[in-house]
Formats: sequence, C-alpha cells, structure tokens
Amino acid sequence: MSNLLEVKNVSKNFGSFTALNKISIAVPKGSIYGLLGPNGAGKTTLIRVVNQITMPDSGQVFLDNEPLNGTHIKDIGYLPEERGLYKSMKVGEQALYLAQLKGLSHKEAKAKLKYWFERLEIGDWWNKKIQELSKGMAQKIQFVVTVLHQPKLLIFDEPFSGFDPINANLIKDEILKLREDGATVIFSTHRMESVEELCDDIALLHQSNKILDGKLMDIKRQYKTNTYEVGILAKQNDVLKKELSDKFQISEASFKTLGNELKLNIKLSDKEKPNDLLAYLCQQGDVCHFVELIPSVNDIFIQTVKNH
Repeated sequence: MSNLLEVKNVSKNFGSFTALNKISIAVPKGSIYGLLGPNGAGKTTLIRVVNQITMPDSGQVFLDNEPLNGTHIKDIGYLPEERGLYKSMKVGEQALYLAQLKGLSHKEAKAKLKYWFERLEIGDWWNKKIQELSKGMAQKIQFVVTVLHQPKLLIFDEPFSGFDPINANLIKDEILKLREDGATVIFSTHRMESVEELCDDIALLHQSNKILDGKLMDIKRQYKTNTYEVGILAKQNDVLKKELSDKFQISEASFKTLGNELKLNIKLSDKEKPNDLLAYLCQQGDVCHFVELIPSVNDIFIQTVKNH
C-alpha cells in the first residue's frame, strides 16, 4: 500500500525547547492512523506542521508524493481540538462561508451541506446561532465543515470531545464510512478505546520523540505475553491452584463471573500450546472461561511510555 503522507526527520524547536525531534511517520492511503502520546508529547506541533500552520526547522513533509506546499490546503481537512466557530453567526451562513474558503462554489457548498445536514439530522439548525447550540451540537457542525470538501487527508484531533455516547458512535461510523470512500485519516485522541475500534496503524510520541509505530495488530502481537485468563470450577480449587503453580507461571486474575470459580492468569512458555493447557484444565474441572490476554492499546501506551 502506498503512503498518502510522509513525514521525514522533522524537527521543530521553540527557543530552547524541542517540540519535535527528527520525527518520521508514513500514513498509508485509505487508512486510519492513530497519533498518540501523553500531553506535551509533540502531537499538536506535528499536526500544525502538516497543516502548514507551523513550519519545521528541518526535515520534509510529502503529501501524495509531492513536497507539502500551499496548494495542498484544499487537500486537507482539519478538526482541531480547540474549536473555531464564530458563535454569533448563524449555522448555515457560517458553514457556507467556511466551505467556500475550501474552494467550493456557493452552489456546490449548499448542495453538499444539504446532504450532510440531512444525513446527521440537523437540518433544523440552519438558522440557529452557534451560541444557541450545545458543545456536542456545535461539534457536529465543525465535523461537517471539516469533511465537506472531500479532502484526501482528514485530521481529527479529539473528535469525540463533547459528544454523548450515541453521537460519538454516530461520528465514529461516519469516520469509518469516509475511509471506505477513500479518505485517509489521522486520528489524535486520548481515548484508547476509540483507537482500538478505529485505527489500522499508530505512532506513539513521547517527549518530542517517536517511540513506537507500525500496524496496530503487529504491535499487539509484539507485546503479547502468551498468557491466558482462566476460570475453572474444580472439586478442590486450592489443590488445583497448587498443581497449576507447580506446572506454570500463574497469578491471580480478576474478572466477573456468576460462580466461585478459580480465577487465574496462566503464562505459557514458547513450547507450550494453549490447546494442551485447555485439555489439561478440562480434566481438572469445569472450564467456564478461557481467553488469551491480548494487550490493549492502553496497556501498550502505558508500558511503552514508562519504559522511556
């Protein structure tokens, strides 16, 4: 798969402070790319560089194999964490104005806005002022304005901020639909469950450096520990626990069940097979729970940052 965006050895300093230190990322076309990191890691600075709001001190950025330049503004849609709508303007008037700034004619903008307002069931907001809307309602308007001109690259910085669960799910589905229709998305958030649901690839920044990147599934494989979460009801749980501790590396597990099962995490060596463990457990009692512990993005985030 070819890359839509390539950032190569980009550095940015503000006085004596290094915001980005030789950062390189490659965002595949048609993917959702998670840009992650603790507060102050450099994510916003990198996004501002891609949007040409801030110029790098060194390094290069390429969009669709071309050096990033002023003509690419029309190819990027950016939803910033700090929203920028004019509170005293009417919704429709403002949306038309912002759409035309992105190169759409008045006629094109009105037709596309009509489509999106109907799709998101917000048609009756057209003549309302932004200050009359809730934070979540205003967020929907900003989302529409961001995607309206169908840019090649969409950058969403905390797109679910201010949304209730229903509307957050609605916007999540719209982001997935945009990817299906060919858009490439950079997605920056602190909500790791959203990363799990949406992202194909991720990069993790920490203290201005990239400390991890790659396909999400490959990273999960890299971090998994061959550990299985087990729930089993035996005649004598204490006796079974002792037997298991003699055979395997075990630890207490905590998950909810309706009974009084023995709950353990059991780590296997590279030579041991999960099928053999399951067969052994079935001989010892009634197995009600048997799940491989796949590291979550949240676990990987915390572990990797702590190790740096």
